[in-house]
Amino acid sequence: MAIVIGLIVRPLKEKIYAESGALDLNFGDKVIVKADHGIELGIVCEKEKNLEPSEDQPFIGKILRKVTDEDLQKIAHNEKKSQNAYETVAKKVAFYELDMKLTDVQYTFDCSKLFVYYTSESRVDFRELIKDLGSALKTRIQMVQIGVRDESKMIGGLGICGRTLCCQNFLADFSSVTIDMAKEQDLSINTSKLSGLCGRLLCCISYENEYYKEIKKGLPKIGDMILTPNGKGKFAAIDSIKQIITVEFSQNNNKEFQKYPIDIIKDLNKETDK
Repeated sequence: MAIVIGLIVRPLKEKIYAESGALDLNFGDKVIVKADHGIELGIVCEKEKNLEPSEDQPFIGKILRKVTDEDLQKIAHNEKKSQNAYETVAKKVAFYELDMKLTDVQYTFDCSKLFVYYTSESRVDFRELIKDLGSALKTRIQMVQIGVRDESKMIGGLGICGRTLCCQNFLADFSSVTIDMAKEQDLSINTSKLSGLCGRLLCCISYENEYYKEIKKGLPKIGDMILTPNGKGKFAAIDSIKQIITVEFSQNNNKEFQKYPIDIIKDLNKETDK
């Protein structure tokens, strides 16, 4: 059993655990950590806890120190070196005519390994590419295939809301987002409007889904006849945010619409069900 602290490393913000020793660390602190892929830059993202190595977490790293001014200079140097490596990798990918889209490349802090991130719709045979890159860049090469959502997370950008992409800003993991969630929230089923920069359904659709499900729990379906304080009418629409239901009353071919609080409609129709 070891006392560890959670860190995020590399562009995908992968989480690892490392022993902090006697260091006093806070959220957001940058540290140099000995990890399974070499010496890396890590950012504290989780407080200390007890952890035992397992199949899910076989390797526990060791924090060497907080980032120093000298480390910051090396990090800046590594970023420039990674940019140059990107150009080399891009040229090699084109030379071998590989069916892959290069997203990013990044050295570990000690430059003992270069991570090459890419997307592809098919399996790519990059054995010759790795040999060539290893010879040209004089380091170990780690090819990492990622999905389009991971690609957006790494590249970043602005969402349709005008804010920084959630995946770039704070999302650690991607949750499942379905078109049923959009229907639950009475959103217009237009995939172009419901899709993010990655081309997948917007992550934010899942944020309020439980709220909408809870609000609608126990309500009849739209189009059903329901009991209201003014008699029976047809359930026409629901505003889940304002928690108001619109009911249609028809008499002598005339239609009239009334609005009621959801709680009143729920109570009246519960009694009816009994």
